[in-house]
Amino acid sequence: MTPVFAHGSLRLYLLSLLADQPRHGYELIQALSDRFGGTYIPSAGTIYPRLAKLEEEGLVTKSTDGRKSVYEITDAGRDELQARQGDLHDLETEVADSVRRLADEVRSGVSAAMRSLRLDLASAKRQAGDARSARKAGTTAGTAAGNAARTAA
Repeated sequence: MTPVFAHGSLRLYLLSLLADQPRHGYELIQALSDRFGGTYIPSAGTIYPRLAKLEEEGLVTKSTDGRKSVYEITDAGRDELQARQGDLHDLETEVADSVRRLADEVRSGVSAAMRSLRLDLASAKRQAGDARSARKAGTTAGTAAGNAARTAA
């Protein structure tokens, strides 16, 4: 499977999400999952190292709210985001295309599974009908033989 984000794109997307509002890591993971309609859910091992790198670069700050770390974009982060608006627009287009492709793949897979299920059900129905016919034929033959035996007696 090809990566969802090209090199450096997730970094830019995280800045974009943090520009909307400060968030903790799980909220960022959830926002990305929501954006992709649940077809892509980044792991904590993907998100937190990038957040740490953004913090090292001075593009975000981290504060503690109870047990959660909340990340907030800095002025330097906003400047980078502003300077890369064209890249962000391209990224949004790529994300929309990616979501569309993933949805098409899911739709295609579901359609194929439904076709297979219909064929399996039709086959089972035929087999059940054949078994009923065989039992009925056996019962009819047994009844005829029993009648013949009673008639002969």
